[in-house]
Amino acid sequence: MNNYLEEQIKQIPDKPGVYLMKDNLGEIIYVGKASSLKKRIRSYFRKGNRSYKTSIMIDYIDDFDYIVTDSEMEAFILEANLIKKHQPQFNIRLKDDKTYPFIKITIQEDFPRINKTRILKKDGSKYFGPFSDVNAIYKTIKILKDLFKLRSCNYDISKEKQLERPCLNYYIDKCLAPCVGKISSEEYHKLIDQVILFLSGRQKFLINKIKKEMNKAAQEQNFEKAARYRDAVKAVKEISRQQKVMSEDDIDRDIIAIIEDDLYCVQLLLVKNGKLIGQEYFIVETFEKKSLKDVMSSFLQQYYEQAAQLPDEILLNTEINNKKILLNRLKQLKEKTVKVKLPIKGNKKRLVEMAEKNAKQNLKKERIKRKYENKRTVEAVKKLAEYLNVDILPSHIEGFDISNIQGTDPVASMVVFKDGRRSKSDYRRFKIRHKEGPDDYQMMREVIKRRYQRVLKEDKKLPDLILIDGGKGQLNAAVEVLKKLNLEHLNIIGLAKREEEVFIKNRKGAINIPKDSTALHLLQRVRDEAHRFAINYHRKLRSRRITYSMLERIPKIGPKRKRALLSYFGSLAKIKDASKKELMEVEGISKNLAQSIKEYLKDHTRSF
Repeated sequence: MNNYLEEQIKQIPDKPGVYLMKDNLGEIIYVGKASSLKKRIRSYFRKGNRSYKTSIMIDYIDDFDYIVTDSEMEAFILEANLIKKHQPQFNIRLKDDKTYPFIKITIQEDFPRINKTRILKKDGSKYFGPFSDVNAIYKTIKILKDLFKLRSCNYDISKEKQLERPCLNYYIDKCLAPCVGKISSEEYHKLIDQVILFLSGRQKFLINKIKKEMNKAAQEQNFEKAARYRDAVKAVKEISRQQKVMSEDDIDRDIIAIIEDDLYCVQLLLVKNGKLIGQEYFIVETFEKKSLKDVMSSFLQQYYEQAAQLPDEILLNTEINNKKILLNRLKQLKEKTVKVKLPIKGNKKRLVEMAEKNAKQNLKKERIKRKYENKRTVEAVKKLAEYLNVDILPSHIEGFDISNIQGTDPVASMVVFKDGRRSKSDYRRFKIRHKEGPDDYQMMREVIKRRYQRVLKEDKKLPDLILIDGGKGQLNAAVEVLKKLNLEHLNIIGLAKREEEVFIKNRKGAINIPKDSTALHLLQRVRDEAHRFAINYHRKLRSRRITYSMLERIPKIGPKRKRALLSYFGSLAKIKDASKKELMEVEGISKNLAQSIKEYLKDHTRSF
């Protein structure tokens, strides 16, 4: 352990919170919670019995951050959110770093809209989900819009703000034209209430409600409106028939089962008012083999932090850790008790067994999908070798990109793909040392030299292919450096964005790789990943520079207090939003200094 880490550990408070372990690139590789940050973080660096994961991870830890919380419950919540945000490689995490979609209804508007979203906000809207099947969401939204003739536009319309004429959807009987006042806000909201009933699984109640409206319209001799309600009843009944009755009671249940066969698959059956209204499955990735109990615990923690609605009861096929904390958190989220059970007999046991059967089927589906993806990846590497006319398969590709926005904080990135897949542990980032203004060619020379001088010095494996983000100019700059390092035998190409042209050394024009070729798609993935990695690093450095600069301007804030503030709050925005009392919890921040910080940041709000 280096001196810097030793000094950091001495400052850790004996309080609950969340800690973030980082590698030498500053990437978060593990997020954990603790009732005592001091004891937990110290334990990582003590010699003695360690798990396999900790033994491996300790070699990658170059730095750490921590966030102090008021309670273990707050740490539990924060841990789940940070794992979802950063997807650290040593944590149990939901597959593919995805953000699962929701159905969103903007009930706060005069004429609400219904659409798909991947962001859950406290904006007054009503959310349903999350769901893993995006196609099912689109199908559901289409049914609802057709059924209730809801608007599909995104116009900002209100009672006072109307358009001059309706769109085509009104004339083909697909919209009730709230945009021109053909339906009042009150009537439109009644339709939205029915949509909410539908999504809540209360079809029987909805059918009775629509029938009442239909009879009322018929009595008023509004036969066109009555016919619409009649058709709506038929549609809801049809959908209701397709849903399987799971129980006779009206309890909303989530039935969750986990199975493991090299991969972990978590199956979720959604039961509303005794009817199965949908199913989702999630592939969970782990760094090492874990017990079903551990994986299920982590899944529940992450899933319910982002769920739009919570059930009355959750049925599981395995015991879990932290059950008391989870139950308390679920009660906070739902504002009433949520039961979590492990049934051993009867109908509830049968439901859990059904979830297990579905999990096995979905795991088979996932294996077929991965096998197909692996086959396509192997084909892409072989095709690329053919197009580039090289003898060695480009199994190990290193891609480079420069990020130099407005001439400030220039950086470069290197990403690595092995056998067509990202190898994140091999990524590298570079702060550009060249100071004589923005010069992409010189920056590329610098990065290529630094990278391959080090590879030669450490006698590491050279790549099968180097990919430069850019055209002939950037490629020639890199080739110059390789010649000086006696590495001119390495295969190197440039990929220009505008026409997706591929340039190779010692050839004037670009080579032709078809736009639909898996070989070109592989190169594009490497190039785009290098660009993303460089941009993220640039933003991070720029944000850090602005943050440090702002804190340095505050009187009596030196390097030590600056580090303490950032370690405690994590960002300048959180420091600004903190109360005086919260600021005083940071070591070295007195009452007067907390007041100075509040006043300074308030007066300089426009500066960041």
